[in-house]
Amino acid sequence: MMNGDLRFNLYCICSMNQLSGRHIIILFLLLNLTTAATSQTLWTHQESAPAYKGKQDDIYFINPDMGWYVNGSGKIYRTRDGGTNWALEFEKPGTYFRCVGFIDSLNGFAGNIGTDYFPGVSDTVPIYKTTDGGKTWSSIVYKGPVIKGVCAIDILKEPFINAGVLDYKFHIIAGGRVGSPAFILRSDDAGKTWSSSDLNKYCAFILDIKFFTPNEGLVFAGCGKDLEKTHACILYTDNGGKTWQKKYESKRPYEITWKASFPTRKTGYVTIQSYDPDSTVAQRYVAKTTNGGKKWKEIKLDADYSCQEFGIGFTDENTGWVGTMKTGYETHDGGATWKKVAMGKAVNKIRLLKTPSGFVGYAIGKDIYKMEIKR
Repeated sequence: MMNGDLRFNLYCICSMNQLSGRHIIILFLLLNLTTAATSQTLWTHQESAPAYKGKQDDIYFINPDMGWYVNGSGKIYRTRDGGTNWALEFEKPGTYFRCVGFIDSLNGFAGNIGTDYFPGVSDTVPIYKTTDGGKTWSSIVYKGPVIKGVCAIDILKEPFINAGVLDYKFHIIAGGRVGSPAFILRSDDAGKTWSSSDLNKYCAFILDIKFFTPNEGLVFAGCGKDLEKTHACILYTDNGGKTWQKKYESKRPYEITWKASFPTRKTGYVTIQSYDPDSTVAQRYVAKTTNGGKKWKEIKLDADYSCQEFGIGFTDENTGWVGTMKTGYETHDGGATWKKVAMGKAVNKIRLLKTPSGFVGYAIGKDIYKMEIKR
């Protein structure tokens, strides 16, 4: 919608100069394009979500109405009306639920950060599963080396032909953790059986994970165990995780990747988190790929030392958001420019769902925010 002052100014220009109809149309088109380019998406605070004192970590929706969110106090909440109302479904003291993902309305998974990192966490189980929509949860059993904790869960829905009918296989790949060590847990049968693998020779932290096919995927990590020496890095596999190749590494110390978003198969973004104590190192970056993760380039977010990046989400190649400790950022040109937008503080995860009329999005941090885009 065109701003009223801009409409008035355009009317005055047209009246004084007696412009032709063709010129007026051109001016209106240019002004509308400018207004659209500078408009911002409205994120609204979900008042019904219970108050929380710190950063909450993950939220997951299987459709615009039904979703779950988890936090570090061992609580899992559920909504059936798009976040208008939330109910506590499960609570386990001593557990830090870091991530969550669901196959359908009944079957889901929740990752625990594990012990020896955050105070008060006594639970050593890396992943829990539910088969009743989140009312009850049980620990998984897996083969392989012991995994300390999980920071991210990716659910890959693979289509296949089953007796002449289109069907789907579900692969669940989980990675962790912040603060090390680096392991992956994987199930290729919708969570029935699991195995773990050790990635510590490739990286030290795993913060996020994304698979495009059962064989091809990416790990978003930190390459050094010591924080003052670590660089942000991204690993790529084309053989299901048997081996990994480094596709990106930042040149600055005190950095790790955090969360990633792929609006298309080729185009993806990941936040780069800096812990450098030198306040003169103020520039913050996002990494971007346009060829499916094989090559990455850094794009500037903001030259603000206090800007600590967390979650990220894109609806298409150009339109997306980054959550930081203080505020959010929005871009409409693929990260070439960013503007601050109110979407809550410490937004750790942004989930975007395509709808028949556009998109609906949910952002979780200290609070929960929601937005809708009509196309």
